Amino acid sequence: MDIIIENGWVLTADGVFERAAVAIEDGRIAHVGDAPAGLNGAQRYDARGACVLPGIVDIHGDAFERQLMPRPGVHFPHDIALVETDRQLLQNGITTAYHGVTLSWEPGLRGADGFRTFLAAMERLKPDFIVDTRLHLRFETANVAMVEETIGWIEAGLIDAIAYNDHLPHIKRYRDNPDKMSVYAHRSGLSVPDFQALVADVSAAAEVAGAAGTEQLAAAARAAGIPQLSHDDDGPAMRQRFHDLGARIAEFPMGDETARAAKALDDPIVLGAPNVVRGGSHTGLQSAAESAAKGLCDILASDYYYPALLHAPFILARDGKLPLAAAWALVSTNPAKALGLTDRGALAAGQRADVAVIDNVLNRPVLKATIAAGKLSIFSA
Repeated sequence: MDIIIENGWVLTADGVFERAAVAIEDGRIAHVGDAPAGLNGAQRYDARGACVLPGIVDIHGDAFERQLMPRPGVHFPHDIALVETDRQLLQNGITTAYHGVTLSWEPGLRGADGFRTFLAAMERLKPDFIVDTRLHLRFETANVAMVEETIGWIEAGLIDAIAYNDHLPHIKRYRDNPDKMSVYAHRSGLSVPDFQALVADVSAAAEVAGAAGTEQLAAAARAAGIPQLSHDDDGPAMRQRFHDLGARIAEFPMGDETARAAKALDDPIVLGAPNVVRGGSHTGLQSAAESAAKGLCDILASDYYYPALLHAPFILARDGKLPLAAAWALVSTNPAKALGLTDRGALAAGQRADVAVIDNVLNRPVLKATIAAGKLSIFSA
């Protein structure tokens, strides 16, 4: 059904707010400006002075894991979990979501069998989602045994973005800490001795073939034309290495020096929206809000908490870090551009009709409605 959004403050493609109407036809934005004379049979939505914004593009979110496994070892069916996640995304103004699915050398939720099951479920359920849901593969670079199969998935068009992660060094730091090892082992469904033996085996294999495997994956990603990201770059040299491989998005660079190196390479910088909402990093790294103010954050990701993407831009504006239009670009225009999604991220004629209508009540954003590809979902009167 065609829709006209009236009486709202529309964030235009020029980056300014204007009192305007947005007309939608056939899932696309037909017009932004004065209310059109046509579309007499259109559904009219009264925004009542709220902000009318481009729908949120989430470049990396893994909160869906809580629907799959709300407690360690407690599993729920993918059909239930992913459909519920689709609703949560809509309720937070997210109209394009890249599910950050980890493919690790650890068995369990993030292991090879878990990934294969998730991939099959995504392909089966995707037609039923309202949100445009895509797969952001978080590949653990020590997982050399899965390189060949992963290249096959890339070549088959099943992977929409790939990020290179390496959490093995972090885990190895705790080899002599029985409490930490117990947590990792329990997560993997192994005994502590078996998990420690697995770490030793994976470390040995990664030393021999880890770098070559990453290069093979990067070559496949370049050939397929999918976006590549590197995760937790620990210095300018690491950022340069992944940039040279074609990973032109710096995801959670560790510190300002690394972020500046990414900026010098013109690589978009991704930080976490929960960092903004909580007032700082839970791991003791840089403040995403301060980074945004310094021009060292181009994109905010939901990471582990979907509502953070809705709230973070308003917090940045409230605290004087960025004007709201620039802050909203961190969750809409900028991620869309970085991911090569030229049909969304701005409210302009011809763009996909992805819209979030948000009222800012006492400096607290309240989502009134989400439109995803022209489909209206109303959440607040």
